[in-house]
Amino acid sequence: MGKNEIATVPDFHKRILFSDEAHFWFNGYVNKQNCRIWSGANPQVCVETPLHPEKLTVWCALWAGGILLLKR
Repeated sequence: MGKNEIATVPDFHKRILFSDEAHFWFNGYVNKQNCRIWSGANPQVCVETPLHPEKLTVWCALWAGGILLLKR
């Protein structure tokens, strides 16, 4: 959608949706892709975890109409 088209759509700002999701593992695992932990402990220590640990996924979206929330 170009700049001119946005200007012609009434209440365009009310059609914007921001969303994100987060995963919370019940075994204490932390996704290091999204979180950095600095520690003096040995970073070479390997901790074995199950292939598919139990987790809770939370998805949330914000828009002009309110908040949408989904937990699975």
